[in-house]
Amino acid sequence: MRKLLFAAAGLLASTTLSMAQGALPDNLAKLGAFKTTGVTEFTVVEQGGDYAAGIKKTLERIKMPDGFKIDLYAIVPDARHMAVGPQGIVTFVGTRKSEVWSVTDRNKDRIADEVKNFAPSLPKSIPNGPCFTDDGFLIIAEQNRVLLYPAAEFFYESPDVVAVPIVPGGELIPVEEESYNHTARVCDIGPDGKLYISLGQPFNVAPAEKLELYDEVGIGGIIRMNIDGTDREVYTYGVRNSVGHDHHPVTGELWFTDNQVDGMGDDIPPGEINRQTAMGQNFGHPWYGGGSVRTNEYAGQEVPVDVVMPAVEMVAHAADLGMHFYTGKMFPEKYKNAIFSAQHGSWNRTTPVGARVMVTFIDDEGNARSEPFAEGWIDENGEYLGRPVDVTQLRDGSILVSDDLAGALYRISYEGN
Repeated sequence: MRKLLFAAAGLLASTTLSMAQGALPDNLAKLGAFKTTGVTEFTVVEQGGDYAAGIKKTLERIKMPDGFKIDLYAIVPDARHMAVGPQGIVTFVGTRKSEVWSVTDRNKDRIADEVKNFAPSLPKSIPNGPCFTDDGFLIIAEQNRVLLYPAAEFFYESPDVVAVPIVPGGELIPVEEESYNHTARVCDIGPDGKLYISLGQPFNVAPAEKLELYDEVGIGGIIRMNIDGTDREVYTYGVRNSVGHDHHPVTGELWFTDNQVDGMGDDIPPGEINRQTAMGQNFGHPWYGGGSVRTNEYAGQEVPVDVVMPAVEMVAHAADLGMHFYTGKMFPEKYKNAIFSAQHGSWNRTTPVGARVMVTFIDDEGNARSEPFAEGWIDENGEYLGRPVDVTQLRDGSILVSDDLAGALYRISYEGN
């Protein structure tokens, strides 16, 4: 922790210098110099009422294995990816809009008491991806910036929060490659202590003239760097749009979901959960649309790289997003080190699928199989009642599931024998 504190201090000093040079937005520069911004108001989200009652009614239809229970944990508008603070005080929830929400269960009754926006004095752009270091540093990956908040669990009660640009605005990807499509970043800290960030490529199928640039930058892949932003490198290639990854708690291997190519029909190509065993592996995009299905745009062309096929093929167009390895003690033993993942459901299918939580079991050789764990967010009319985005774990061993359609977090606990 001391090393990270020194690194943060150095970054703060450089932020102060940048402020003097006028190189950063005013509020970010002020926060980096420990100055107040004048912002005093939060947006606080109402947690009861008819809206909450309607969500609870929906949850009555969710089917899970015997012994499990699902409850409404919090109303959180546009809830996407989540990060639970190491102290267990607050859960930070990203969005594809402009807010990050702080969710607090003050009395530990496993229902949130307060939901308010985090760091309201600091404008944000698609702050989808929060993650925590073991030492309690919150990192938020935005569309084209990565900020580190050295003491978020302490400062979140104030509108002004210390923020450090570890990847300054406009430097995560080239500005000319910014897009409205596939820009929801996710991040994770690996067992090597490095920061891993996925960079979805913006096309349905990446065109050939973009591939060299994308490989160089890490677009259509996963990059890693030190916590202070140094030593950036491309770790993973050939990824269309991964919006969920985590490291295996035993092997340390990187596993990630990948959303596959649209427009090829209802039943192909499959979605993916991938297993990466070494740096630099390629997972097939744009030559493959998903699994072993070749894309129309590159059909018949020789594939110039060695491709790692998915560990698990998922149903087509279920839109597999956030995932988390389960390490808690609440659930039965068979779930230890299994992956819980969210299927959001795709726009690109005649009959909707997904809108559920999957569980993937992995054996000692790395072989994996998936099955539904919690489902029922598609009604008899084929309408979405909710669209799960991410899964994370609370300190008591229960899990949280975010839903950006309902604007909610759900808590799944185990009460069986």
